[in-house]
Amino acid sequence: MSLQTDLAQAKTEEDVKDAYIKALGLKGVNKGLVDIQTLEIWFEAKEAPTPPLLMFAQLLTYVRAARKRGEPIPGFLCVMDREKAALLATEHALPLLTDRSIVWPKSGSAADRALAARIAPTIETHFILYQIDGYEAEFIKATKDAISEGRIIRTPITPDNLRQVFDKWVGMVGVELGVTDEADYAVLFFADIMHDGHNEAMNNLSVRLLFSGGKPVFLWQERGETYELASERGYRNFWNIYHRPPEKDHRRYLLERRDSLLPMDDQKFKGAFYTPLHIVDKAYDQLTATLGANWQKKYIVWDMCAGVGNLEAKHSNLRNVYMSTLDAEDVTIMRSNPAFAGAEIFQYDYLNDDVDDFGQIDYALSGKLPAGLRKAIADAKEEKKGAKPILVLINPPYAESGSGIGKGGENKIGVEKTRINGWMRELDLGFASKELFVQFLVRTREELPTAKLAMFSKLKYVNAPNFEKFRSLWKAKYLGGFTVHSRAFELKGEFPIGFLVWDQKVKEPIRDISTEALDRNGFLVAEKTFTVRPKSQFLNAWISQSKAKGELTIPLSNALTPSRNPRKKLRFDGAVGYLFAGNNDLQNASTGTLLASSIYTGRNGGGVWLTPENLSQAAVVFSVRRLIKPTWLNDRDQFLQPSQPLTDTFKSDCLVWMLFNGSNLTAGADGLHWNGDDWSLTNHFIPFTEAQVGANARFESDFMVQYMDGMAFSPQAQAVLDEGRRLFQRFHAISFPNKIRQDFKLGRPDAGWYQVRRALKANGDTELIDFDPFEAAYANLTTKLRPQVFELGFLPN
Repeated sequence: MSLQTDLAQAKTEEDVKDAYIKALGLKGVNKGLVDIQTLEIWFEAKEAPTPPLLMFAQLLTYVRAARKRGEPIPGFLCVMDREKAALLATEHALPLLTDRSIVWPKSGSAADRALAARIAPTIETHFILYQIDGYEAEFIKATKDAISEGRIIRTPITPDNLRQVFDKWVGMVGVELGVTDEADYAVLFFADIMHDGHNEAMNNLSVRLLFSGGKPVFLWQERGETYELASERGYRNFWNIYHRPPEKDHRRYLLERRDSLLPMDDQKFKGAFYTPLHIVDKAYDQLTATLGANWQKKYIVWDMCAGVGNLEAKHSNLRNVYMSTLDAEDVTIMRSNPAFAGAEIFQYDYLNDDVDDFGQIDYALSGKLPAGLRKAIADAKEEKKGAKPILVLINPPYAESGSGIGKGGENKIGVEKTRINGWMRELDLGFASKELFVQFLVRTREELPTAKLAMFSKLKYVNAPNFEKFRSLWKAKYLGGFTVHSRAFELKGEFPIGFLVWDQKVKEPIRDISTEALDRNGFLVAEKTFTVRPKSQFLNAWISQSKAKGELTIPLSNALTPSRNPRKKLRFDGAVGYLFAGNNDLQNASTGTLLASSIYTGRNGGGVWLTPENLSQAAVVFSVRRLIKPTWLNDRDQFLQPSQPLTDTFKSDCLVWMLFNGSNLTAGADGLHWNGDDWSLTNHFIPFTEAQVGANARFESDFMVQYMDGMAFSPQAQAVLDEGRRLFQRFHAISFPNKIRQDFKLGRPDAGWYQVRRALKANGDTELIDFDPFEAAYANLTTKLRPQVFELGFLPN
């Protein structure tokens, strides 16, 4: 989890301390009079938001006392609460400790606002303040650097982070200058960064930065205008985080980028496949970490589904950038945006243009591809000496045939029918050929085989079983990446979107993918590994299959509702029920796993007839699929076959858990109308005898009683059986009104758990039924089983 998330959940001051210790990875920690004490740094922490000066006053009281006792003092001081943290090199405070005019209290807890005001002129000019919401990463890095390097290291301004630094400067400094024309921000920004706080690093700028009484004043000489800060707080904080001026080698290059800088508003960049700018920031941080500090200067970038340009909004070297998109309207929008001055922008249908009838790429077919890009592609393919490498940077549409994800969210029937789709079908790539974003990968594999690829997308291509054939064709080396909550992109549903960086030149099979996981606000919340295994190791290939060879059977869409599926289904002779287990991932498990008395034909199908031979496996599969709750981060995880031996206790626990789960839809019922006839359901899944539950007639099947005979049950499973039996007893003791009997088809004694619980709850107005003891027992069994799903290897940890 991120520091911000941990702080939001903190309930006490100790929680706040622990959150910072965890985030900073502090070693050799002592907690005492000084809240957190290490050799290198001392911390003062507060649970409630507190002025930094007041916290520094208290911390310095402890430092002064330690110094007087001749004890070692640390090189750095840090104060923090649940919203912010401030870092100070102790050397800046040393003159205060010997100042005889300052009255120091005898205890740190007695430090007050008067003392804070007295030390303010010295301390306030030296401490670096970080709001955790927005500057968490900078705070953590600066503090770790302070510990390891012995000094506070400010972040330099480089060609790669220019756009990001400018946006933060506007928010912290520019808005305080009273600027009316947003285009003026860039001029003022460069005057500020090309100054070291004492002297100008470049003296030919149209705006000069001067200092009057220690306060910055911007003089626009040609206009005869001056700009002063309404508040200096943001200015001081900004320059405590960043280092100025930029390195000499970068200055002229950065100045040439000035005309491309305008303050950015997310709303201006909401195109068809919206990539929010705070997530683009994270992508550029990832590219810098993966490709090196000068990647924007080193690489030619081609975004062939640029939309309105979100992914290039943070790029600082637009002359290296090619932006193409399907819609001519988007081309017009991008060309009119000064943020993209210098980029080559053109209309291009990447999935159709320049692909001939034989699947070959021929740029002469459309003549749309710019000559410079054609040459860069040719040079890269030939690996010509001095050729710039190419980076494909894309957030392609995620639509597939029949899905509702993509531009506008409309149904996408037929959307996959492109020239690349035809090419993929000839390659026999199966389901993957329907996915638009995968079609982009197939063309780049052929056209740009040596390029790096950085792509936002769903993670199907990494680990989904339907993409196994695709993975046998598309191979690349994974370089790094992160996953982020889909809600950051304003998409429906909750699932991970990956930003993964690949080297297509290195043809490696896709293996397990480790990423950092970010929430919708871009904050680190976890580390996540996506496990890649062949389909033969998936859980849905583990259970013994029983091929239907019997008579026609009634298909169900619920426990008691015949399906409208027009296809006739056959029964497996000797079957006692049917396990529906759809797709193999967690996303589908919670709504795609159920037990029924006949074949279930809802959703996309997928299941197995149950027999005495495969029932034990079926109970394990059912339980494993439903025990773990899906989240946005895990819902693409694939269930695996167990990696450890399964004990008899685990198997019997799973059987009981399945029998009393809400998705056990087995039932005994007459009078189901389907295919012109009346049908009956026989319930084989009652774990009790007629005498044990007080039934007034004979059950048609005692299969489950016989199956469970001689089994040993854990205390938790036995408690569920005991409480379940009491509910069955109560059910058989009630004379239900006719409406309930009709609704749940209670004309037979062998009612199933579905009918029992539903009828009891429906009758709750007249019969007060206490489900709490059962729910508590079932929760205890759930708690016992849940960790074993991971321990036994059914899901990756």
